[in-house]
Amino acid sequence: MSWLRNLRNDQLSGLLLVALALFVVWENRAYPLGTLQEPGPAYTPLLIAIFLALVGITIVLRGRASSRVADTPWAEAPRAVVVLIACGVATFFLESLGYRLTIAALLVFFLGVLERRKPVVVAVVSIGFAILSFYLIGDLLKVPLPVAPWGW
Repeated sequence: MSWLRNLRNDQLSGLLLVALALFVVWENRAYPLGTLQEPGPAYTPLLIAIFLALVGITIVLRGRASSRVADTPWAEAPRAVVVLIACGVATFFLESLGYRLTIAALLVFFLGVLERRKPVVVAVVSIGFAILSFYLIGDLLKVPLPVAPWGW
């Protein structure tokens, strides 16, 4: 376990990327891979996971210059936990409230509560981003996004 005390921040990040890639590969096994001429639904996620693993391994190997994890001050840890909890809550409400309202509320929380920006800026950015991103992803790219029960 002495290697754990000497682990560097970048190396930890690289290991987490490799772990994420392995998780994607594991979950991806439920879908057919297909062939090179006719790729199946597992083809693109597998390619992305392989790329992610290669990037993670590169970061692990080249991450010796960063500071040690044990020496890192964790002053922002409570804020990071709040952000993760907020994302989890947003995920929980995404289907019932719809994409636009959930994203707008999440951005109001991030910008208004955590960042303490001016209310006008918070409103413009939150509503603007929610509407424009829904238009881009849902309407132009035709990716189905959750819509609120009242149609918005």
